[in-house]
Amino acid sequence: MYGPVLKGEKVTLRPPDETDAARFVEWFADQEVTRYLGVTFPLALEQEKEILKKFGEDKNLVWWVIEAEGKAVGGIGIHQIDWINAHAITGIVIGDKGCWRKGYASEAMALRTAYAFRQLNLHKLSSFTFFENEGSKRALMKSGYREIGVEREHIWRDGRWHDTWLAEVMRADWEKEQTG
Repeated sequence: MYGPVLKGEKVTLRPPDETDAARFVEWFADQEVTRYLGVTFPLALEQEKEILKKFGEDKNLVWWVIEAEGKAVGGIGIHQIDWINAHAITGIVIGDKGCWRKGYASEAMALRTAYAFRQLNLHKLSSFTFFENEGSKRALMKSGYREIGVEREHIWRDGRWHDTWLAEVMRADWEKEQTG
């Protein structure tokens, strides 16, 4: 399902519109953008439209487009929601490289985390990134995530194995940070 509009100081999270699929096709064709993502090859426009449609229909997923500077700059989501055990996996991409290192990912993650805990009543969020992705690790830590481990040689990319860095945030810990 698509999430509701969430506004921060720098970014707005919003449902996708008819123009967004083309942006994702362009971003995912750039190997620098997909370097740390599960996406390893670009999709055609119709494939991307179908993925966005499936996101809107999936009851175990909440997904948004990230907007900043008056334009779409990326996507963010809460995936594989386990409603019984109240946990999920999170992910993000800032596809517009001109918007990297401006704090947009950190703010988008903070909005997503607040929504997951306060609106969806989830207990825990988990995430992972390539071990060498320092920007993503910093943004996750700013949002209350804590390192829980490293999976050694977990992803094969660019002719070699990469370790993944695992993190999670528990609602109780996050709530303490909000009041402290």
